[in-house]
Amino acid sequence: MGEYATLYALAKLHGKRAWIVPDMVRMLGPIFKINLPHLSVTEEKHIPWKNIWVQDWMSERYEHIEGKYIMFTGCPNSWTFYHHIRDEIRREFTFHDSINKEVNEYLEELRGSQKNVTYVGVHVRRGDYVVVMQRDRKGVVADKGYMDKAMAYFRSKYQKTIFVVASNDMKWCKVNIDASKGDVYFSGDGNEAQPKRDFAILAHCNHTIMTIGTFGYWTAYLAGGETVYLTNFTLPDSPYLELFRYEASFLPEWIGIPADLSPLISLNK
Repeated sequence: MGEYATLYALAKLHGKRAWIVPDMVRMLGPIFKINLPHLSVTEEKHIPWKNIWVQDWMSERYEHIEGKYIMFTGCPNSWTFYHHIRDEIRREFTFHDSINKEVNEYLEELRGSQKNVTYVGVHVRRGDYVVVMQRDRKGVVADKGYMDKAMAYFRSKYQKTIFVVASNDMKWCKVNIDASKGDVYFSGDGNEAQPKRDFAILAHCNHTIMTIGTFGYWTAYLAGGETVYLTNFTLPDSPYLELFRYEASFLPEWIGIPADLSPLISLNK
């Protein structure tokens, strides 16, 4: 999604036509009514491309791109490329009608007879990140303390909240997320190979609690509303900061709750 949005925005900036490759169609097509045309495998192989690697934030270099056939590479996922055309980007990621119908019925079922309910989508990214963040990035993933603070923010602001949790580690969520108030539903199926249901449920909520990762970012971006996110989750000397900038990755109006780095600091003493 980040690559699609960046391609769309840069093509528009330069007055060029944008085309996507077959792999992107296979990933996004079953979920969204994407509008960009796609190249065939044969066309992709026979066009004399000028390859440009795209870093993860917009800079002046991308305002002056020359060449007839440009192939962007990299994994950009920064709002700095496309947020000025946010409405267009969100339209590109319109869910198929069947997905909208299924998810809306599910959320109505959770609400039951309650009125004026506020849905808060909660995405907890763990899986390989539990190891990768500590080993490779001098960082951490969200812990119980973060989840408590994030949920307390919405509980204090809205009278009737429904927290809808999706994760690739639902077992951890059920142990560490406080569901004692009866307003938490562990709805995700955790199937990373078929993520569209989890994604669509979160994106249909009013507000978002995300941890780390692009899956949570995009559910928040499409949902709109308020977003609470985990910030400062790396040590200052993390090699990850050569490729990643907090200010380019999370919208300025989003609410950051700093991570607890004390376990990581103890390990690095």
